[in-house]
Amino acid sequence: MKLIIEIPLKRSYFSFASHLLVCIIALLLLGSCKGSRRLANSSPEFTIIQTAKSYSGTPYRYGGTTRSGIDCSALVYHSFAAVGVNLPRTSTEQSKLGEKVPLNSARPGDVLFFATGKKKKEVSHTGIVTEVKNKEVRFIHASTSRGVTEDYLSNSYWTKAFLFVKRLETK
Repeated sequence: MKLIIEIPLKRSYFSFASHLLVCIIALLLLGSCKGSRRLANSSPEFTIIQTAKSYSGTPYRYGGTTRSGIDCSALVYHSFAAVGVNLPRTSTEQSKLGEKVPLNSARPGDVLFFATGKKKKEVSHTGIVTEVKNKEVRFIHASTSRGVTEDYLSNSYWTKAFLFVKRLETK
């Protein structure tokens, strides 16, 4: 008489291993999305952002338009000029162009406008969205204290000063 003993552990082990493999593959596929869209190197938005980033570390200078000193609107002006878009020189005038988009629709290359002065609703600062990842908006701008740098909109200072987002035509 043969005694056959079935070991349920083997069966559950293989079931567990196959489920684990499926979960790992799903996580890898989902993780590759990361809630953001990667820009093509040939896109105007990529060029705009790379131009702005090339000014990183440039000191802030009110009215400045060069690499020895630049203000926020000149950074936006030069970045868009790199793709043939001619913008006004001031953030107030720049804010009158383009299409307003909801913040939750912001994407790299969009322009953010802020009220950093005494008047809470008057545009006085601008920056360019460089990344949107998991609803977290990162932007580059010319900071009066740190020069050209990147910040997150979730920073309480920028959240309070934020007014709106504009998408400018780049074609």
